[in-house]
Amino acid sequence: MLMTIAQPARAVLLAMALATPGCSTISGFFGGESRPEGVVGHVEGFIGAVVADEPQAVLAARQVLAAGGNAADAAVALGLALSVTLPSRVGLGSGGACLVHNGDAKASGVPSSIVFLPQGPADPTGADRPAAAPMLARGLFLLSARYGRARFETQLVQAEILAREGVPASRAFTRDLAVVGGALAADGPARQVFYPGGRAIAEGETLKQPDLAGTLAQIRHAGVGDLYQGTLARRVLDGAALAGAGLTQTDLKAALPKEMPAITIDLGGDGTAAFLPLPADGGLAAAAAFQALQAGAASEAGSRALAAAAQFRRSGGDAMAILAARATTGSLPALPASTSFAAVDREGNAVVCAVSMGNLFGTGRMLPDTGMLLAASPARFPPPLYAAGMITNRRTSGLIGLAGGSGQEGAALAVAAALSRAASGAAIEPAGAPEPGRTNVISCGGASGPKNCAWSTDPRGYGLAAGAN
Repeated sequence: MLMTIAQPARAVLLAMALATPGCSTISGFFGGESRPEGVVGHVEGFIGAVVADEPQAVLAARQVLAAGGNAADAAVALGLALSVTLPSRVGLGSGGACLVHNGDAKASGVPSSIVFLPQGPADPTGADRPAAAPMLARGLFLLSARYGRARFETQLVQAEILAREGVPASRAFTRDLAVVGGALAADGPARQVFYPGGRAIAEGETLKQPDLAGTLAQIRHAGVGDLYQGTLARRVLDGAALAGAGLTQTDLKAALPKEMPAITIDLGGDGTAAFLPLPADGGLAAAAAFQALQAGAASEAGSRALAAAAQFRRSGGDAMAILAARATTGSLPALPASTSFAAVDREGNAVVCAVSMGNLFGTGRMLPDTGMLLAASPARFPPPLYAAGMITNRRTSGLIGLAGGSGQEGAALAVAAALSRAASGAAIEPAGAPEPGRTNVISCGGASGPKNCAWSTDPRGYGLAAGAN
C-alpha cells in the first residue's frame, strides 16, 4: 500500500510547491539543500501525526505535515482525501464538526469548533429520498481559512489526483460496501463506480472516480462557492431532482458552517476538557460520559451519554444544564455510521473531526456526472453522535490529548474513555473503548510539548496512525 500511494503523493506535493507563494525553487527536492515549504522533507524531525479510519487518506495528510502544513491543513487534506478513499462515510455531500486547538502559548488554550452539520431540504414534499445539502466543502474551507496555512485549493489537488488516478480499495471501504449489498448497485452512476463489470469492487482493486475528480477540479478552479451558487450548484440541483432528493437553491445557500465555542469542563488547575458543541450532540454525550468517568461512576458513563443526547433531541436545551442534571435514563434509535480523524503538528496545533453521510453511502444515489453521493437528510434518518473531544492546558496552551469517536451509540463513550485516560496521564489505549465504539487518539501530555505525543487508531478497525519523531 505504501508503494501504491507514494508516487501520486509526490506528484501532488510537487504541485503544491509550485502553487505556494514564495516557493519559486524546488531544487532541494532533488539535492541536498533545504527543501522549500510545500515540498515533502521541508520539516525535519518531528512533523506531527495523523490518524483516521482509512490508511491512504492518512498517508496523503501526513505528506502535508512533512511539507510544512499545519494541523488544520492536514485535517483539510485528510477530509478531502477521505471523500475519495472512504466515500461510504465521507463525501462532498457529508456533514460534521471539528474541534480546533491553537498551540500558540499566547492563545487562550481553550479549543474552538467548526460546525457544518447536514441540513435537510426545507420542503421535502415529493422527495422519495430526501437528502442533506452538501456541507463538507464549506466546512473544511472555513477550517482552512480560519486556521490553515496553505491555500484551500492546494489541498483539493491531492483528493483530485487520488480520484482521477485511482486508489486501491481499502478494507475499511469494501467492508462498508459489503454491508449495503446490492442496494447501491440499483443506482446507475453508483453502479459504474462501485460495481465495475457487474460485481462489487474488491479490496485492493483500483477504485477510480473520474467524475468526482472533475468536480474537485471545478471547485479548485472556480472556488467553493460554485458548488452552492454557480455551475456546479446547477448540476447538483439537476441531479438532486432526478435522485428525488428534494433540494433547492435556497437549501444550498442556507448550508453555511459556523465557528462556535466548544462545550468545556474545568478539570481544576490549568486543565480544560472540550467537546463538540450543540447541535452536535455527540459532544454533549461524550461530555456526560466523561463527567461520570471522572467522578468514578464508570458503570453509569454509557447511560449518561445516551440520556444526555436523548434529552437534547427530545426537548433541546442548554448543554451545561443538561450535564448538571446527570440523567441516566434515555435511549436513542438505531444510529447511522460515522467516522473520525485527527491531526497534530510540530507546533502543538491540533484538529479532531467527526463526519458522516447520515447513512452508509448517504441516500445511495449518485448525482450524474459529478461523482457525488448526497448525505441522507437528518429528517429521514436519526443523526449520528458526532463525537470528538480534547483536553488542553489553558496556561501553556499545551495539548494533553484528543479523541474522535465512531461506532453508532458507542461513539461518545469511546471518546470519553480515551480522554479520561489522557487526563490521568495513562498511556493511550484505544482498544479499551467499549463496543461498538471506536476511537482515533493522540495523547501529548500537555506542558511537555508535541514532540512527546503518541498516536493510535483502534486496532479493531482498519485505519492508520502515522507520524514521525
